[in-house]
This record gives sequence, C-alpha cells and structure tokens, in this order.
Amino acid sequence: MEVIHDTVRTNIKQDMKKEQRKLMIRRYLSNRLAVTGSIIVFILACLAIFADFIAATDPYHMEVTERLKGPSAEHWFGTDNFGRDLFSRVVYGAQVSMGVGFAVAVITLVLGLVIGLYASYYSFLDNVLMRICDALMAFPAILLAIAIMAALGPRTENVILSLSIVFTPYVARVVRSAALVVREQTYIEAIRSQGASSWRIIWLHIAPNVLSPLIVQVTFTFAEAIVVEAALSFLGAGVPAPDPSWGNILYDGKVVIFNAWWMTVFPGILIILSVLGLNLFGDGLRDVLDPHTTQTKK
Repeated sequence: MEVIHDTVRTNIKQDMKKEQRKLMIRRYLSNRLAVTGSIIVFILACLAIFADFIAATDPYHMEVTERLKGPSAEHWFGTDNFGRDLFSRVVYGAQVSMGVGFAVAVITLVLGLVIGLYASYYSFLDNVLMRICDALMAFPAILLAIAIMAALGPRTENVILSLSIVFTPYVARVVRSAALVVREQTYIEAIRSQGASSWRIIWLHIAPNVLSPLIVQVTFTFAEAIVVEAALSFLGAGVPAPDPSWGNILYDGKVVIFNAWWMTVFPGILIILSVLGLNLFGDGLRDVLDPHTTQTKK
C-alpha cells in the first residue's frame, strides 16, 4: 500500500514539474522583447561559433592596394587601413569579444555563487568578504580594469582575469542578498535542527533558491563584459593587435573615422546588438523565473 502511495506521489510531482515547465515556456514565448533578445543572442552566437565558415577571407590577410575601400560586393563591410577585409575581422571579432564576455560570465557565476553563499551563512566570513567586495566596487569598473591590465599586460587571458575580478563582487552581492532571505526560512531551521551539515544546507537547500537572480545577473554581466572589453581594446589596454576584436577594430577606425566611417559603424552596431540582445534576454529570464510575476511583458 505504501509503495502505491509513493508511486502516486512521484507521478503527481512529475506532472507538476511538467506543468511548471510548460508554464515557464509559455510565459517566455509570450514576452516579445525576451524572444527578440533570444534571437539576437542566438544569431551572434552562431556568428562567433561558425566564423570559420561565415568569414570570406583570412582576417589577418593584408592587401595594401585595397586599403580603406568602402563596402562593396567583394568586401561587404569594406576594408581597413591595412587592406584587411572588415567583414571577416568583425566576424572573427565576435569570437574574441563574445568569448571574453562568456568566459567572464562563467567565472563570475562560479566565484560569485561561492562567495555569496558562504558570506551569507557564516557571519565571520561575511565581514571579511563583503568588505573586500565593497573596496572593489568603490572603483568604476573601467578604471579598475585599466589598473589591473596595466599591471598584467595586454593579453586576452588577462582581460578575462581583470574583468572577472571587477564583476565578481556585484554577482556575489546579489547571491548574498538572496541567500540571506532563504537562510531565515523556517524549513532551513528545521533541517539544521535535524543535524544536517552546513555543506548540505548551503548547496542542497540554499543554492537552488538563489539561482534565479544569479542567472539574470550573469546575463547582464555578460553584456557589461563585452562593453568593457571593447573599451579596454579601444584604449589599447585590452586584446592586443592584430587579433581581431570589436574594440580593436574601433581603435583602428578612430584614426580614419572621417574618411572610413565603416570601420567604426559596423563593429559599433555589433556591440550595440549584443548588449541589447543580452539585456532583453535577461529581462525575459527575470520575468519567467520570478514566481511573483503574474503578468508577462508584451
């Protein structure tokens, strides 16, 4: 008899989970801005992943006789001041710029989750970790990133490291705030009274309840990392030349901006689209994952 009841309860739980998933999908698909953002992000991701097949020529190949040619059937985005095909450089630049943004998002997700969870559970760690986060957050992101890059040197790996240091405190703060609310719930006290270990409470009962705000924050961090990486490369402190990134292309284009507008317009459009798409995607996730949201955006 008990086996039958357990089977029935299991089936009910599975049905409830299926209904919740269907509801979340319906809510997301009904949010037009979120769907638009998802499409933009998907297209840019495909651009980065399949750059080898999409790009027409080698992004490093120079033709001096073709320098600063405007957009044409042969060179869709024109050529740069070294005669390199700008379309190929922009496409390969998506690999670098979005790759840096994705790497920073993953690293900050992991570090921010660990720091935020343990800071919320242990008061002695909270005082130390949050003061360090406050000190890092006291500096504007771009200035702190420039200072770190000045110490480490212009390399792609150093850009990822510096931006991870810059944005981890923001993610940790979000996780800590959400975890503090969960920690005070009655069921957490009940689990603790039953002798559950701190590790089990933190990772099996608190962590799953902070994933929603964490994921949303990470999408915004992804977008911010793309912008700051472009700013660093534009200032000559980011991804080193001749590696193509959207910021590097803007850096090359600023010298000839009045004679070759395409060198700044096309990478600028890609940066705007990536940030717009990620922000719309993040807004959609917030609406879907927030249990208190009763209406979807139209």
